[in-house]
Amino acid sequence: MSGEPRLALAVSPSPTAQAAAEELKHRYEWVPMAEAEIVVALGGDGFLLQVLHSMLDRRRALPIFGMNLGTVGFLMNEFSPDLLENRLARAKTVKVQPLRMDAITVEGTSISIPAINEVSLLRETRQTAWIEISIDGRVVLPELVADGVLVATPVGSTAYNLSAQGPILPLDSSLVALTPISAFRPRRWRGAILPDRTKVSFRVLDPVKRPVSAVADQREVRDVARIDVSVDRATQLTLMFDPEHALDDRIAREQFAF
Repeated sequence: MSGEPRLALAVSPSPTAQAAAEELKHRYEWVPMAEAEIVVALGGDGFLLQVLHSMLDRRRALPIFGMNLGTVGFLMNEFSPDLLENRLARAKTVKVQPLRMDAITVEGTSISIPAINEVSLLRETRQTAWIEISIDGRVVLPELVADGVLVATPVGSTAYNLSAQGPILPLDSSLVALTPISAFRPRRWRGAILPDRTKVSFRVLDPVKRPVSAVADQREVRDVARIDVSVDRATQLTLMFDPEHALDDRIAREQFAF
């Protein structure tokens, strides 16, 4: 592999992914993550997000080429052990900027977590959440009564956001989606599409009686009182796709799916 990028292999614990990894290990040369220039990830969308978050935690975000051995695989390429070097050389890259969630709990603890897909506020009990929403410091919705609310990136707009009836955002749109989850009041509010330079703030109006958790992708902070969400412009992730299965094309097609 002289002259070719150094590759690291990240593998989901699923038996299918583990078996596929054994085949790839025999056919290609691999290096530890700390020495790699590209990461090849075997698994599903959830595992890919785990790998991306681990790179953010280490503050070393390498380009990542995912191969689907999970369920949906929207963020992944098709799995094949053949011609991996050629696929990587031809791959189309997509730059993604994550969200940053800054949460303050009822007890006053401050926690910051990145999110690649979305930040969700969710009720913790059977009682609805009461949430005040502000945009760039101005209150735009004094009281949302709902199961929750979320902020999604274009990459995440086809995930939980879409399930909550939120809009699909083109990958290069420079927008975020603000989407209620099972809103009771105001009944007619369906959310908003905002410039990605916007800072969205949430204040839980009755955090003791109606506790709310904040979830950044797969990481949860319980009993939050206030949450600020904005795009982290200092951080950039690189996803790699086969040209015929590029992410921006998939997102565009999702707008016409039934």
